Amino acid sequence: MTEPERARRITGIGSILVWVYGVLALAATGRSVYQMIAHFELAPLAYVLSALAAVVYILATLALVFSGSAGWYRIAWAAVTFELVGVLVVGTLSVVVPDLFHADDTVWSAYGAGYFWVPLVLPFLGVWWLATHRPVAVPGAPVGAAR
Repeated sequence: MTEPERARRITGIGSILVWVYGVLALAATGRSVYQMIAHFELAPLAYVLSALAAVVYILATLALVFSGSAGWYRIAWAAVTFELVGVLVVGTLSVVVPDLFHADDTVWSAYGAGYFWVPLVLPFLGVWWLATHRPVAVPGAPVGAAR
């Protein structure tokens, strides 16, 4: 995929999606690094889950930026799907069994309430965007290949 084609692919809602993923990647990374350095022993599960969320947001950001290729497109799907499952599972556990996370929340606790529920809405938008913006196949290329 040429640079102009990539630029056209990530426009409008796609660029907003990438920007929001990037902001969450920075926020979750900063949060988890601080929590793990400052007081890891208080809530290790919560802090490790926040670090995992940070890694997922970083990966999703990169994968969405480069999702014009078939490989990055698949990685984007995996990251966004993992994020969706993570926020639903951790969000539900944090509401049903709050003692599981001890003294502190994760990025995904209460479905991302600490981040104005952006972590809950974002993977649904990511799934929609990926489903409607598949990589363009190159004529004559093997099935599954993209520009």
